[in-house]
Amino acid sequence: MNQLPLTDDTVIFGLLALCLGFVFYTSSLKTGFWKKFYSIVPTVLMCYLLPSVFTSTGLVDEESSNLYYVASRYLLPAALILMTLSIDLKAIANLGSKALIMFLTGTAGIIIGGPIAILIVSIFSPDTVGGADFDAVWRGLATIAGSWIGGGANQAAMLEVFKYNPENFGNMVLVDVVMANVWMAVLLLGIGRSNKIDTWLKADNSSIEALKQKVTEYTERISRITTLKDLIMLLFFAFLGVSIAHFFGYHFSEFLKDNFEVIRNKEKALSSLGSKFLWMVVVATLVGVGLSFTKAKNYEGAGASKIGGMFIYILVATIGMKMDLSKIFDNPGLLAVGFIWIAIHAGLLILVAKIIKAPYFFLAVGSQANVGGAASAPVVAAEFHPSLTSVGILLAVFGYVVGTAGAYICALLMEVASTIQ
Repeated sequence: MNQLPLTDDTVIFGLLALCLGFVFYTSSLKTGFWKKFYSIVPTVLMCYLLPSVFTSTGLVDEESSNLYYVASRYLLPAALILMTLSIDLKAIANLGSKALIMFLTGTAGIIIGGPIAILIVSIFSPDTVGGADFDAVWRGLATIAGSWIGGGANQAAMLEVFKYNPENFGNMVLVDVVMANVWMAVLLLGIGRSNKIDTWLKADNSSIEALKQKVTEYTERISRITTLKDLIMLLFFAFLGVSIAHFFGYHFSEFLKDNFEVIRNKEKALSSLGSKFLWMVVVATLVGVGLSFTKAKNYEGAGASKIGGMFIYILVATIGMKMDLSKIFDNPGLLAVGFIWIAIHAGLLILVAKIIKAPYFFLAVGSQANVGGAASAPVVAAEFHPSLTSVGILLAVFGYVVGTAGAYICALLMEVASTIQ
């Protein structure tokens, strides 16, 4: 009989599955207490917090578990492949330059917002953005950059690449979720006033109407009932891709370390380019993008991104299991960093939208494709019109593609900013 803390991964994985099942079942209820609860508390936060209770109370011995390793090395690259498999780069281009400009503006706002926020907060509270080695706050903020540019997969990639202390990760989850959801609420409030906002922006909405028609036709064309063959083919695409990602990620990492001193030297800023994990994630993303140019992209209609999403939530639960809830409020000043960061992102979007006369739809969805990712960009898009849901997905998937690179650049800039005091 097992004694506490639990060390059997089979039992622990069952508990994580229990958490995810509980959260998704209760969040699907349309009436009563749970509807009100999840209107305030986002599901992703619950998926982090519930597993953390097991570790914080001593029920589970997280350090003896291999579940995070399995989820991050196998399920994460599989999720990236499945979630980028359906990306249509041509369709993204056909959305018009304003849609892409607003998306990339949102990305740029996050990349520059992080280091600027660190510089501002360091003037008043240098300890808030300080720390050394793997406790350095910039390493933790890199995970937020990954989440806000791409999503959970990119966040996990940054956590692994920059090796931020998992015990302090709860602080970053708090900043990530609170700021992302406050900003999403602001965007949703704006949708009810979108006509007035478009008038102020002097934007033309005719392209949105054409977009509605095109997207509706595309969605109807690829949707189908999932068969066993579909699931086996998705298994084939995902895990053959994972093996390719591991193989080339390992050998390319070794090649860089063997040939470049700046990467081989662990004291150099660019040493993280030698991370096998980083290149595994990059190769997995490239495999997914490569498949998107083949007929494999039609497997999105069979639920490719949904399976990828399930893998991501398993990863989220394993990361949550690493958190110590008692340390979440150790550094409340981080909320100030998050507020300044998201304000820079928002301000840059509004400025560019005003200059290029972009419709509010492109501003809102372009922002959420970054900050909210595949979880909330479709929600915001659907608030404009149900047929536009897949536009949110399309841009959010594009966020997964650029998320790792964008977050990596942001992390390097934040590292520099944290040394200027």
